[in-house]
Parts: sequence; structure tokens; C-alpha cells
Amino acid sequence: MATPDFIRTIRASAGHQLLWLPGITAIVFDDDGRVLLGRRTDTRQWSVIGGIPEPGEQPAACAVREVFEETAVRCVAERVVLVQALQPVTYPNRDVCQYMDITFRCRAVGGEARVNDDESLEVAWFAVDALPELHEFGVFRIKQAMSDAPTWFDSTTFS
Repeated sequence: MATPDFIRTIRASAGHQLLWLPGITAIVFDDDGRVLLGRRTDTRQWSVIGGIPEPGEQPAACAVREVFEETAVRCVAERVVLVQALQPVTYPNRDVCQYMDITFRCRAVGGEARVNDDESLEVAWFAVDALPELHEFGVFRIKQAMSDAPTWFDSTTFS
């Protein structure tokens, strides 16, 4: 995942210390109920689509932008399905980040799924009962996006 320029600027003075950042995940379905996934260049694993909003960018607009940038699929954000503070992550360069993930259910409205940037090795649609191996992060978000339940949130605290 490419580091946005505004984060590089912050890191220049903040060093490796913990940064609390917004994160956006987009669970995109097509008219056949398939879900859009990308196989990441950094981990080589299949994953849901997501990224970090630019300063001042609305979360739903970020979801739509990230989907198009990574997959060439045009979509609309339909609803928030999940809000969750994630555990801190330490990257190989020692930068530490903690994300507040907002996950949107999105509907594809155009474009053809293809690799559209350098963040993905592959991009494809998958039937939800035939998903490739995915981290629990993605599986849980897909399940929440398929549900008509209210927005999910975690009421536990970190210790």
C-alpha cells in the first residue's frame, strides 16, 4: 500500500511513533452478488479493498475513490456496515499506526475489474460461497456487508 504524501510529511517530524489514522474498507458487490477482491502486492494475499482518506475527504468518497484507483470499478457507497478501532500495527520500517476502520457496503455501477494501480497483483469478482483464502478481517466485513443488521461496532476496550 502506498503511503499518502500527507503521512510522509507527518512522519518527517513524528518519527516512528504511533499515528491514529482513519481507514476505509469497501465491500463491493455486483448485480450477481459477487464480491470484489484484490490480491495485494505487499502480502501477495487476497484482500478486501481499502485505504486512507486524504485530509478533508469524506469516508464514503474515499471508499469510492479507493475502489476505482485499485480496481477500475465504479461504485456507490450504500451504507456503513462496521466501525472498529483496530489493534496497532508496526510496519517493517518501524512506523506504528492504529486505524479506526469504517467499512462501507458498496454497489458496483460500472467499469471492468482489472488491476488499476501498483497495489494489486490481481483483481477479481468472487461468489461469496467460493472466496479465496482471506484474513478474518475481510471475511468478517463481507459477512457484515451481506447482513441487513444495524451497523456493527465493538464496545470492548483495549487492555
